[in-house]
Amino acid sequence: MTPEIITQLAPTGTLRAGINMSNFLLVNSRAHDGSPRGVSPSMAAAVAERLGVPVRYVPYPRPGELADAVGTDAWDIGLIGAEPQRAEKIAFTAAYAEIEATYIVPPGSPITTLAEVDQPGIRIAVTARSAYDLWLERNIRHATLIRTDSLDSAWTRFRDDRLEACAGLLPRLLTDQPSMPGSRILPGRFTAVQQAIGTARANAAAAAWLAAFVEEAKASGMVARFIQEHGVSGLAVAPAA
Repeated sequence: MTPEIITQLAPTGTLRAGINMSNFLLVNSRAHDGSPRGVSPSMAAAVAERLGVPVRYVPYPRPGELADAVGTDAWDIGLIGAEPQRAEKIAFTAAYAEIEATYIVPPGSPITTLAEVDQPGIRIAVTARSAYDLWLERNIRHATLIRTDSLDSAWTRFRDDRLEACAGLLPRLLTDQPSMPGSRILPGRFTAVQQAIGTARANAAAAAWLAAFVEEAKASGMVARFIQEHGVSGLAVAPAA
């Protein structure tokens, strides 16, 4: 720990942690004062504790908005999915946790594999600017992405417009599946969303320190403990970098 690292990560004397409120696996409740609770807030608090400063959560309704705020002096660290597009401006650690993303298809669908989704005429409902949407944007060549502004609206669009597929995080698709009898979640995953901690690219010393902190948090069992404490299913500790 050096004064440079503390200055880069807590220039105001408080660690301002940008939190993505839309990921129910990472933020699954609120404290009595309304502050977010979950694996992401716990990770941010652990970083602040190691730095010896208080933490202040800066909530964002969607991850894209959190990413957009880098460099605006709104947050010092941001806890979101690490994606190449975001990494152009944000220095990410390796993932501390990962979540599988796959598709669900409606009753009677002829689609049985992930590869069959990417073909002409297939419409995929997806939450705009989510980490898995960014992956789909880079990799889908023939199907059409139908973007919505939330997980709930993606499912509603899939159901009401009779779309051919809905992309999402596996735990959420498992939750939604019973509301569409006969629907099927395709086996496997098209990506695993890598949940990481990021800071502005200008903070080189802080980025290196955060990277080491995350590796220690995984190896020591800290991340696994947070997942257990918050009772999260579908979130796994990421492998060592």
